[in-house]
Amino acid sequence: MTRDLRAAERRGGPSRRAVLAALAAGAAGALLGGCGLEERRELVLASGEPGGLYADFAELLAEAVNRSERRLRVRTRATGGSLDNLGLLRDGGADLALSLADAAAGGSSPGGRLRALGRVYENYTQLVTAADGGVRRLADLDGRRVSLGDSGAGAAFTAERILASAGLRPGEDVEAVHLPLAEAARALAAGEVDAFFWSGGVPTPALSALEARTGIRLVPLDGVAAELRAEHGPVYAPIDVPAGAYGAVAPVATVGVPSLLACSAGLADEVAAALVRVLVEEAPSLIPGYTLGTQFLSASTLIGTSGVPLHPGAEQAYRELHG
Repeated sequence: MTRDLRAAERRGGPSRRAVLAALAAGAAGALLGGCGLEERRELVLASGEPGGLYADFAELLAEAVNRSERRLRVRTRATGGSLDNLGLLRDGGADLALSLADAAAGGSSPGGRLRALGRVYENYTQLVTAADGGVRRLADLDGRRVSLGDSGAGAAFTAERILASAGLRPGEDVEAVHLPLAEAARALAAGEVDAFFWSGGVPTPALSALEARTGIRLVPLDGVAAELRAEHGPVYAPIDVPAGAYGAVAPVATVGVPSLLACSAGLADEVAAALVRVLVEEAPSLIPGYTLGTQFLSASTLIGTSGVPLHPGAEQAYRELHG
């Protein structure tokens, strides 16, 4: 083959380097073509509520894939959050989904065929109340009206477990409602709820705006992560919202929950591997700027998928990239 290439060069044909580059490109196309990609394949990524880290991360990931993967295109789909996303994945309405790890492992996975492409960041559970309100600790939610999050959000799943750790039952001890972030912020400012749960990055821009407008405070969740770990396993971790977030003068203890980029087991290995390459190679550009310092993305963190199995194509890609 080398002799043929050199002969072609002498006849004025394409250079050996150009032919080899074309062959390499053809091989890459064949690799993705093997999973049925005759044209650029569109993947639907179920993300989350506008204004939250899920939605922002999803847009950054879609941009990175669309820029760097010739045969793939990602389109985001706004949703209420993890529970909606897992349902879409199960029913075929999405190819990829962002989900809190506890929701993914808590019986909401699509038919036991849920797989992870990577752990993409740490979610901070934020129990928000008015700065001058009477809610100072978790137990103070007894008898109060509280939004647990959108009914399709993983925050609602986590919030119910947090309330249970304090012996509080939604609908009995707590008047529970399910509001998306923007509506919950409006309701708190209007005095229509006493507190609301939100799970996302720190700081969340909508909460920063609410703090500037009316004043808010995060309710400490000291010791809650340890109780949840004892009851539900190590998917939960103690974590602090750093001082300075939302005007806090000291760190506020809360519960950390990993977020996963998930797919079904039926996603083609080649597609899973291509997505992993984007996650690893584009990591610095995938973290929204307002979270810098609280979120990190690296190969070592990506593979810690909290008990949800890695997709085989993703696992192979991590091995090839980092051994």
